[in-house]
Amino acid sequence: MKAFISCKVLDFPGGKVVFSPEMRFLSESPSVYSQCYRVLDDNGQLISHSNFVPVSEEVAVKMYSNMVTLQTLDTIFYEAQRQGRISFYVTSIGEEAINIASAAALTSDDIVFPQYREPGVLLWRGFTLQEFANQCFGNKADYGKGRQMPIHYGSNKLNYFTVASTIATQIPHAVGAAYSLKMDKKDACAVTYFGDGGTSEGDFHAAMNFAAVTESPVIFICRNNGWAISTPTSDQFRSDGIAVRGQAYGVRSIRVDGNDALAMYSAVHSARHMAVNEHRPILIEAVTYRVGHHSTSDDSTKYRPANEIEWWRMARDPVTRFRKWIEINGWWGSEAESQLRSSIRSQIAERAEKPPVNDLFTDVYDNIPSNLREQEKLLKETINRHPKDYPADVPI
Repeated sequence: MKAFISCKVLDFPGGKVVFSPEMRFLSESPSVYSQCYRVLDDNGQLISHSNFVPVSEEVAVKMYSNMVTLQTLDTIFYEAQRQGRISFYVTSIGEEAINIASAAALTSDDIVFPQYREPGVLLWRGFTLQEFANQCFGNKADYGKGRQMPIHYGSNKLNYFTVASTIATQIPHAVGAAYSLKMDKKDACAVTYFGDGGTSEGDFHAAMNFAAVTESPVIFICRNNGWAISTPTSDQFRSDGIAVRGQAYGVRSIRVDGNDALAMYSAVHSARHMAVNEHRPILIEAVTYRVGHHSTSDDSTKYRPANEIEWWRMARDPVTRFRKWIEINGWWGSEAESQLRSSIRSQIAERAEKPPVNDLFTDVYDNIPSNLREQEKLLKETINRHPKDYPADVPI
């Protein structure tokens, strides 16, 4: 009898194995779905017995102002693309709370590895509206010198890695950076953002396992907005969302209402504390909805009903919900709202000098090789022969 009892639990590399004479398969789906943490109801009222991190009036007002600014920024650049003044754009409509609230809960030393729907994080850190315009319009002041597609922002000064369109490649990079921060004993973490579609990539799974094994201080923030371009989550996976995947890899996880700015702030604030002080990865699944099209190259009404989009826009708007809460607290009013919205557009000046043609050939080699010199010469000769076929505002 003693021998049987001693063999019920086996010490095994990586954990204990509990033996049982009963043959039982793990269910393919849970009987009870994962709860979704929220603090504010749809009318901006605090839910009874809510557990959340307090936010000061100053921080709350800045959060709301940044959310409105992000909305306005999206409107300006979306219209500019439709008018043919820029080639491409991606909006964050419906996901403003994820952007701004998460950024507010981090510190400037935390390193951000974005996807392409997180300009609000840069906005919070001090990236100006003109800097956004410089990148989208490819102006001379653009830090990428006009070489990148619009919305591929980046800032060394603000610890925000440059956006890459390739899905999920930033996730393993974030883990590597987090491990480096841990080795250097820095009081900081790495944060990476991605959509539900990104979790269908191998990079996500490799990064989760890597982070768990190395105990790296990294926060994974998944924007589960229901759609990977035109592919719904029902066609991507059968698991109970994203958060449950963390447990499989040994990563502490939480599902949050991504349209509740107060819940997002609280979750990220707590996640950062655990990541930095306990040296552990944290996975946050932010449940939201992509109200806008995937990009200006997409028409989402071709694969989802317009009334569904409109319901999320009106009934579940994160900006309106947060405004109601700060109004209830007496921190905001209609006069402040009017002043804010009228001041934003004046901060952007579209027309600016373009980068010179020779910038196409610099910043790769220390000494430019002869083949690139030849290409530069041929390009300039071609522009001079056919000036009407090239933009007149690009210096040769």
